[in-house]
Amino acid sequence: MTACSRRNFVSAMGALILTTGTSVKLSAQAIPAEQKKSIRYAMVHDETACIGCTACMDACREVNSVPQGVSRLEIIRSRPYGEFPDTEYEFFRQSCQHCSNAPCVAVCPTGASFVDPDTGIVDVHKDLCVGCQYCIAVCPYRVRFIHPLHKTADKCNFCRDTNLAQGKQPACVESCPTKALTFGDMNDPNSEVSRKVRQNPVYRTKLELGTQPNLYHIPFGKGEHR
Repeated sequence: MTACSRRNFVSAMGALILTTGTSVKLSAQAIPAEQKKSIRYAMVHDETACIGCTACMDACREVNSVPQGVSRLEIIRSRPYGEFPDTEYEFFRQSCQHCSNAPCVAVCPTGASFVDPDTGIVDVHKDLCVGCQYCIAVCPYRVRFIHPLHKTADKCNFCRDTNLAQGKQPACVESCPTKALTFGDMNDPNSEVSRKVRQNPVYRTKLELGTQPNLYHIPFGKGEHR
């Protein structure tokens, strides 16, 4: 594929998905009911508890060997609210949403980007990724990057091949000093993450695109939802 045709393809796919929403994603990515498994991992970020210490970012980088210059997880600080000395900040978690209808999966030409049918986790087969960056171009959350060493697409995968594989919680959850992060199976009504979503006001970002994200936020309440 020439550079020109690649650019045209990426631009066209990005425009189609971000402006028309479901025409590509839902037809290509919806999982038939009979194939759905019992687990759907999700995470809640409690903005009222987050203090912006970035311990989660450091733990993610260490456990998953993320090189400097790129990040699977970012904590974004808002402008200050209130007057000094009664100033407050909102902290927003920016990371993969693990969308049930993931546009990054729909456009991948090699099958490298996929939704794990057993857990709902969106991940990347590094051995299949050719670094074309189609997935990066169409991700409406802008959370994918090319790994500088592997030269393949990378992002948060809920520590699927590190902590989660060892029966632990994701590194960000384990390291959070204020318990602002909750992780678990949304399909289990008795799980902590399910109860957290039921018992609190929550929001998810860019729902209008039909991505069905599995990252929930308990709002800080003083800023604007993204």
